[in-house]
Amino acid sequence: MAFALSELQVTSSAFEHGQTIPKRHTGEGEDVSPPLAWRNLPGETRSLAVFCHDPDAPLVTPGGDYGFVHWILYNIPGSVTHLPEGADGYTAGPTDFGKTGYGGPMPPNGHGVHVYYIWVLALNTDGQFPEGLTLWQFLEKAEPNIIGMNRLIGKYERA
Repeated sequence: MAFALSELQVTSSAFEHGQTIPKRHTGEGEDVSPPLAWRNLPGETRSLAVFCHDPDAPLVTPGGDYGFVHWILYNIPGSVTHLPEGADGYTAGPTDFGKTGYGGPMPPNGHGVHVYYIWVLALNTDGQFPEGLTLWQFLEKAEPNIIGMNRLIGKYERA
């Protein structure tokens, strides 16, 4: 499959695709993950992963990774069709905040609008990925099993 968009659709009742992420779901607010829903999963889907990445963040690691990882959640059963606000459970990997679990948008003051990509990946494996994987480690291991993917895009500018 490689990394190509599919028919999978990702939505949130908190904000529309391409619109501003509400303060509640940011580091300036209550810092809880937004509710997410998806549909049109490939029939062979056995597990899912969700992650939030800010490619506008001025961060490049020595390994060549870029942007800022705000959330990585994986080993989600393929039968799951949504995550509620403040979702936890499943397997959470470390973020670039140095913790596991969701860390909402909070670009540097005066840095302008950042664009956040909340991805949902459909996998054709049961999702027995080990705990503690960074986003980049997870993607390296999962890539051969990705059968569908798409994203919800949100924007945020720090007040």
